[in-house]
Amino acid sequence: MDNPVLAAFNTTFTTVARGIQAVPGSAIVLDYIKNSYQNDPFRVVLELGLAIYAVKYMLSKKYRIDQSNVQLTEKEIDELVAEWQPEPLVQPLSDIQRMELEKTQVIVGAQGPKPKLLSTGKNLLNFASANYLGYITNEDIKKTAIETLHKYGVGSCGPPGFYGTLDVHIELEKDIARHLGTESAIIYAQGFSTISSVISAFSKRGDIIVADEGSNFAILKGTQISRSIVKWFKHNDMNDLERVLESIRVESLANKKRPLTRRFIVTEGLFQNYGDIAPLDKIVELKNKYKYRLILDESNSFGVLGKNGRGLTEVFNISPKDVDMIVGSMANTLSAAGGFCAGPKEVVDHQRLSGQAFVFSASIPAMLAVCASEAIKILTSPQGEKLLKDLHDNATTFSNVILSAPQSIELSAAAGSPILHLRIPQTALATAKILTRDDEKLLLQEIVDEVATKDGLLITRAKYVEHQELHLPRPSIRISICATHTKKEVEKAAQGIKTAFGKALSRRK
Repeated sequence: MDNPVLAAFNTTFTTVARGIQAVPGSAIVLDYIKNSYQNDPFRVVLELGLAIYAVKYMLSKKYRIDQSNVQLTEKEIDELVAEWQPEPLVQPLSDIQRMELEKTQVIVGAQGPKPKLLSTGKNLLNFASANYLGYITNEDIKKTAIETLHKYGVGSCGPPGFYGTLDVHIELEKDIARHLGTESAIIYAQGFSTISSVISAFSKRGDIIVADEGSNFAILKGTQISRSIVKWFKHNDMNDLERVLESIRVESLANKKRPLTRRFIVTEGLFQNYGDIAPLDKIVELKNKYKYRLILDESNSFGVLGKNGRGLTEVFNISPKDVDMIVGSMANTLSAAGGFCAGPKEVVDHQRLSGQAFVFSASIPAMLAVCASEAIKILTSPQGEKLLKDLHDNATTFSNVILSAPQSIELSAAAGSPILHLRIPQTALATAKILTRDDEKLLLQEIVDEVATKDGLLITRAKYVEHQELHLPRPSIRISICATHTKKEVEKAAQGIKTAFGKALSRRK
């Protein structure tokens, strides 16, 4: 070979080739590479491009901090630090927020029909807590709780799916399902997160939720985290509900390329923000007509409405099987903790893996689970029937006194409902020159303070997370009736509140 460069290259290549062939197994590797590149030319182009990019990256200019920045002297740094004014971590409190903090009452000792306040040391008649049947002071439940505490300890310290499920949890689920007449039930550790977790476990992105705009804050959060398409209908307006359902049907027919979606109607049984009940018979009729699933939140109606406290299905004599999911809280009527979802077995089993609040939260303490089971047993006994009757009678007595003053009080509540909202009538607002929402809240707070001082009543304004509410209700005083109040106490309380409303409005004229 005349060219010395080619001769040197040939010698080098031959030496390298012999060196590679001397490595054990090299023939197999070379044969694999040769066949791979012959059968897949795209691979050759891809790896060649990656090799070029790697070489270019290695040879590119490395990033360095710019050394031309201005160097400050110690004196200049001290001057800048002295001039710097830090921003507050939170915004300053408004006048109404400061008032709410100052007026918040703190109870000393156990809660009950007549708790003691820290600020005054006085015992007030309690119309502010959801102790509807008086289970908080029930001696039988207290005794059962103490016995369970000694046997199981304080908490389960683990999620239900791992090591947090005890026999008392399983029994409670059976008790709830048996009481409601459903096939199965599942319990959650926290009442607020139950309904939001149930909604998001079944309704996903692209699915459709049709919900009552008067629903509570937990339902609102459930619809938001589900990322579904949410349509709201006017509160308890069945004509508007049908209008929304029909518009969705027409839109679906027009858009034939739209994929098949799951569809849900979501509403409350007894509305926390209004005190009225949903017309379940009409909702079930529309649900069947338009082929929707129904999620019913009975957090306030479970244990309160119906002859045996079974909720709206018992009130309207509707089979629980016609409601796909019955959701409720055990922290209200049962005076325990947590929540539940009852329905068909497949609905319940799905939540054991997909209900986020179930999977990722420690189960409720055994003591509270046993208390809830004991409370359900009382509901079905003669004692429970008497408590429910006393509760409904007290609610009716209170409503009758309030309704005798329609010019100064607007009452929002269903017949026999233990939740009553008292608002200032629209006509009275104009007469009293109440122009803003804050003015209305201040006037209601005056009433709360006056009945606490003069009549010995503990009542409260309804509170909301106002900047997050989608449909913010008007300011109101929320009254919670208890079965352990006597008729005389209820009449006296209603009369005192009625008088306070009248005086507060007269002072503004």
